[in-house]
Amino acid sequence: MRENRLPRPIEGAPHGVFIAEGEKVVRLLLGSGRYRTRSLLLCERRLSLEADVLRAVPPGVPVYVANQAVMDAIVGFPIHRGVLASGVRSAPASAESLLHTARACLIAEATANHDNMGGLFRVAAALGGGHVDGSPACPILLDPTSCDPLYRKAIRVSMGHALRVPWARLSPWPAGLCPLRGAGWTVIALSPGPGSVRIDDLGPVDKPAMLLGAEGPGLNDAALNSVDVRVSIPMSPGVDSLNVVTAAAIALHRLIDPHETANPSPA
Repeated sequence: MRENRLPRPIEGAPHGVFIAEGEKVVRLLLGSGRYRTRSLLLCERRLSLEADVLRAVPPGVPVYVANQAVMDAIVGFPIHRGVLASGVRSAPASAESLLHTARACLIAEATANHDNMGGLFRVAAALGGGHVDGSPACPILLDPTSCDPLYRKAIRVSMGHALRVPWARLSPWPAGLCPLRGAGWTVIALSPGPGSVRIDDLGPVDKPAMLLGAEGPGLNDAALNSVDVRVSIPMSPGVDSLNVVTAAAIALHRLIDPHETANPSPA
C-alpha cells in the first residue's frame, strides 16, 4: 500500500492507517493511548531481540515474521531496522479540544517537508513544557496545506513523538487564528521581516501560540496580518532566516519556563 493511500478509510480503520518504523517508535505506538496498533511485521533476525516488544503487543493484534528479503520486498527498499507496525488513525481532533489545557502551542503554515514536520513534533515534546493534567502542554496546529505528521518519515524523524504530541488542522486559514486570540492566546509570528520585535525584548507572554512559515517564502501576508505580534530571532549579518525547527526550538526555550512544568519528565 503506497504511503499516499494510508490516510484513506480501510476496513477496521475508518480514518486510515499509518506505519511506525523502528524499535523505539513501535514501542511508543504500543504504549500509546492515542492510537491503536493494527499489526506488527518483524524481520526474523530480530525476533529473539524483541521479546519485551512482543510482550507489549495487545491480545488479538497479529504479528507477522518474514526473512530480510521478503521484508525488503514488502517495504520496497532495504530496511535494516527490521521492526514495523501498522497503527490506526484516530478521528481528527479539533483545535479547541487540544488548547483547553495547553499552555503553549506551535502553529505551522505550509510545512511541506516531512523532516521539518517530524522535527517540530520532537521540539514540542522536548521544550513545550511537559504535561498539564496528563495532556501534552504544547500541541501543534497545522494549516490545511501542511504535510501529514503521520507519514512514516515524519514519525521516524520525530523519534515517535508525533504519536505523543496531539495535533489538529486549523481551518479556515488564516481566519482560524482569530478564535485563538479571542480565547486568550497571544498569536506570535516568527518572522525576521520589518516590524518585528526582537525575541529578547519580548516581555512575558501568557499562552503563546507561535506561528511558523514555510522554508524560503516564510509566512504569507494574510497570516502575518492575523497575529498579535511579529517576533524575530537575532542572527549574524548576511543570514536571512533559520530552519523552521531551529526557530521553533529557540522560541519555545525562550518563551516557556521549564520550572513551571506541571509534571516534569524524570532526568
